[in-house]
Parts: sequence; C-alpha cells; structure tokens
Amino acid sequence: MCNEYKIVLQDSDILSRICGTNDSNLKLIESHLGVPVFSYGNELSINSEDPRLCEQFKFIIDRISDEISECGESSVDLIQSVLVTGEQTRQNFSAGKYAIAIPGGTHKIYPKTRNQAELVKAMRKNDLVFAVGPAGSGKTFLAVAEALSLVLSKKVNSIILTRPIVEAGESLGYLPGDLQDKINPYLRPLYDSMNSCLPRDIMHKLTENGIIEIAPLAYMRGRTLNNCAVILDEAQNTTTEQMKMFLTRMGENAKVFITGDVTQIDLPKKFRSGLVHALRILRGIPEISIVELDGSDVVRSRLVRKIVQAYENDRADE
Repeated sequence: MCNEYKIVLQDSDILSRICGTNDSNLKLIESHLGVPVFSYGNELSINSEDPRLCEQFKFIIDRISDEISECGESSVDLIQSVLVTGEQTRQNFSAGKYAIAIPGGTHKIYPKTRNQAELVKAMRKNDLVFAVGPAGSGKTFLAVAEALSLVLSKKVNSIILTRPIVEAGESLGYLPGDLQDKINPYLRPLYDSMNSCLPRDIMHKLTENGIIEIAPLAYMRGRTLNNCAVILDEAQNTTTEQMKMFLTRMGENAKVFITGDVTQIDLPKKFRSGLVHALRILRGIPEISIVELDGSDVVRSRLVRKIVQAYENDRADE
C-alpha cells in the first residue's frame, strides 16, 4: 500500500500559481516525477514509498514557492528550469543541495539549469573556477552570489571585483571623477547582481567598510590576494600577459571565479585573449574547474535564449 506524502502551503495564492491554469504546472511536475500529484485544499501530495522521490517532490515545490515569492509569477519556463535542476540531482538527491544561502540575503539563489548547478558545485569544490558562456547564462550572477555567501558567512574577509577595461577605447585617466567613479560603470553588472541578492543597506555597509573592493585589473600587479573571494568578469578581454599576472596573484584561502564569453572578445586583433589561452593550457589540472555554459542556460528571457541559440547555430555552420 502506498504512503501519502503531503506538503502544506499556507499561502493560497502561491498554491494556485504552483498548480497553474487548469493544473498545467502540476501536469509538468507529474510528468517529471512519474507519479500523479494531487491538490486538495491547501495541500499537494503524492503517493509513494520511495523517500528519495518524496524528497525530490519537496525540493521541487519548495524551490518553485521560493521563485514565485521572489518574482511574483510562475511561468512555464520557471517550472521547467526547476525541473531540469531536479533532474541533475536525481541520482544523488539532497534537497537544496545546489542552493546558495546568503546570510542577510533576500532569498536563496537556485541554479536554473544543469550547467548552472555544475557551476555551483565547482565553486564549492575548487578554489579556481572558470565559468564560460553567453550573456544571460547566469555565470556572473552565481559567482557574485557565492562570493557574497562566503564573505557574509565569514569564510573569507573580503570580495574583490575586477574587470579589464577595453570597451571605451580610452585609459581610465580620461574619465571623470576618482578611481571608484572611473571604474564603477564597468562594474555595474556586478553591482546589479549584488543588489538583487542583498538589501541595499547591507550592500552600502559592505562597500563603505571596504569589505567589497573594486580594482581595475591593471592595478592588481604586485598584490597577493589572501582570505578573499575574487571575481574577474569579462575575462575574454584580458591579454595573455594580464591573465597570467592575475592568476599569479592568488594567495592563501582565496577563491577566484573567472567569468567570460569567448564569442564577445573586444581586444584589438593583434592581442590574443588571455581567457582563451588559459582555457587551453590549464584544462586538465584537477584543482581547476572549467564550466562551460551555452544557449540552453540563458535565463534572462526566452527571446534572449533564442537569439543566443541562433548565433551559436550560425557559428557552427561556418
């Protein structure tokens, strides 16, 4: 005889959004789990004696509830992204295994695709991680979330944010303001990611106290980076010399996350991309993780995903 496993939801609006129009979302969940999902009153339930299946069911419902609480909607894309991540952990399942919890944060951060889950796993396992993929694939956002988790749980003392500055075609000296004013426009995407993870007052306090430091890549020479989480964003625009210099700054108890998109290199043609070179020569070193994301990992919007996929398909046909 099957045992009934119930989940009680106190918020009827969230329950309604989980179920979807005419229970369309429940049908997706049923198809994924392979068992019927029942809705009665404020309860969702399945009949199963398999504790792993029950745990997976709980993870899926909890995760969807968190996402709906955050964004206020439950699209088919959201449900499917939750289910894809659940599939990643089907053989070795632990509820919330890939969630990033940020002390004082507004919500848990969940990877939305298999490759994103692999990225979170890599960041926890190794001290040096390369995350390579197109715009909107979540690589920078997850790196920022993990760095915030590390510093706010006191596993590291600070966060250092850096990017190569090549887009403007000018040196920093020509830009108005002090160093922070000059570099801020280039680091705006990193700040945007942080602001979506933390309340603004906590972000302001971390920045004001120097716990979050911004540094142009050129200013990193000669430093040793200890007890910190470092994010090098837009790494495809480093030269080979800059990348070597940056990698050799890594000190004790440092976590280094390098993100980039090798299809959007803005360097002059006479320079080789330091990211492309590093991926080639460092691949295979066990202590270094290289996680490659693609168009299927784009979660910014359905249209952006289609655009990225179209460019990938065109490049494959060349």
